[in-house]
Amino acid sequence: MSLRPPSGAPLPMARFGGLLATGLRDVTSDPSALDSRGFWAVTASFEGGLVCARFDDVREEPVPAPVPGAWQGPAAGDWTSSLDRAAYVNGVRRVREHIAAGDVYQANLCRVLSAPVAKDADVDALTALLARGNPAPYAGTIRLPGHGVEIATASPELFLRREGRVVESGPIKGTGRTEADLLEKDYAENVMIVDLVRNDLGRICVTGSVTVPDLCVVEKHPGLVHLVSTVRGELRPEEGWPGLLAAAFPPGSVTGAPKSSALRIIDALETAPRGPYCGGIGWVDADRGTGELAVGIRTFWIDRSAGDAAVLRFGTGAGITWGSDPEGEWRETELKAERLLAVASGAYEVSGGTPW
Repeated sequence: MSLRPPSGAPLPMARFGGLLATGLRDVTSDPSALDSRGFWAVTASFEGGLVCARFDDVREEPVPAPVPGAWQGPAAGDWTSSLDRAAYVNGVRRVREHIAAGDVYQANLCRVLSAPVAKDADVDALTALLARGNPAPYAGTIRLPGHGVEIATASPELFLRREGRVVESGPIKGTGRTEADLLEKDYAENVMIVDLVRNDLGRICVTGSVTVPDLCVVEKHPGLVHLVSTVRGELRPEEGWPGLLAAAFPPGSVTGAPKSSALRIIDALETAPRGPYCGGIGWVDADRGTGELAVGIRTFWIDRSAGDAAVLRFGTGAGITWGSDPEGEWRETELKAERLLAVASGAYEVSGGTPW
């Protein structure tokens, strides 16, 4: 089925796993809408901008196979970084100085990669490539051309899942090519963030209901492994999506602990806004009282704010602790970006040797 009108302009749509949403009804920045009626696509930028789009037609439809030529990505050498290697390594050292001073226990330091892309680039075509070259549990598309939202995500991380009054978060901390690469620092970092998420959910959950069913489970993803934990609680009767987002945002795994101190350090050291990267991306079915928002990592977005130019952006980062090696943290950001940039630039070969 074509998702473009006869004029060729892309239609608003959202795709999450095997669900496709079309027929845009309305768009709002009011989180209370998520407790009203209907199916909503939701994106929240790291800086706090919220876009909720309600769609009338939601149906099961698998992600289509990539169509050769449908996505014309940037050349592999076109990517530039908001922080180069020297600046990032220096930033890691600065974070360690803050840790030594007692300002923070951990902080996530990120950089944003950018490359020019064709004006008619379609993020849903990129999602089709990602589904083939980098499958992920929270993959999806949100395309709202009239509202500045064009996102393709291959996120592996659960930010918030809600089923009625039960809420759950699945913070990821700790990354390596294989399980053998995970360090003691990775396990300590994960536990720190679990404590932070427990505190966040405890602000809006029934006293005593917040538990940690899983701690530091090793999960395998394309090209790397992660340490993942699960934090669960029961929302207080008077709380809904506005309170839940206010308590938990931005995600603790991509900020640091204490969160308020980490955010101040991030603001001082990072030179580009994160946008949807490290924010929240997903869906809410208000009729059923369910929803699933991913942390906006492994995420591409198209920025058309500079007039006629279109720029593809992608974020990558690492959690910094006292045990961090600055060069090692730079290599972690490279590892997280390597496979996805290859997919987006058409340099990654799927099984059978076909480049996409």
